[in-house]
Amino acid sequence: MRRISSICVYCGSGLGRDPDYALAADRLGAILAAAGVRLVYGGGSVGLMGRVAHATLSAGGAVTGVIPQFLRDREVMLEDVDDLLVTRDMHERKRLMFERSDAFVALPGGIGTLEEVVEMMTWAQLGQHDKPIALLDVNGFWAPLVELIGHMQAEAFIREGFEVPFEVVGHLDDLLPRLEAAAARAAGRRVENAAVLGRM
Repeated sequence: MRRISSICVYCGSGLGRDPDYALAADRLGAILAAAGVRLVYGGGSVGLMGRVAHATLSAGGAVTGVIPQFLRDREVMLEDVDDLLVTRDMHERKRLMFERSDAFVALPGGIGTLEEVVEMMTWAQLGQHDKPIALLDVNGFWAPLVELIGHMQAEAFIREGFEVPFEVVGHLDDLLPRLEAAAARAAGRRVENAAVLGRM
């Protein structure tokens, strides 16, 4: 049974230096469309954001764009999406993207991409959600972050029982199966926890 019907993709409003980043965005959009999974993203038409949205739409997929008013012009809002939300500010944008998504994927990007995916990790670490999170590690882009998180754990700033839950995915074909498996594990934990509470 499919547990994931929408995926929030965080990524850069630029294309980056490596052409493989844009190719990964194109392929990700095609994969989402083929699987019938809605793309939820930041609403822009440029950079990797534009590439993943255009690729999803071109393959017949569904796209929700969420963009704050002040970024409408700066990031050249994509008008072609079938579900477009213009928010008052970044806080509302991030909340709506969270609420409308069953999982989160980070393509390469800058500080905004980093901030968004780390916020989802933090919320999961604090028990606020159990939706799957994946770093799409195109040519090792996310390796420094993974190393930093490991360093934080080794230095006891991420304590036992508060591990940061996320998947590191190197191949696009593995992405949806890995997210579905993570969603299934989370559903299993919810059932177990409910059973424990029922016996108390």
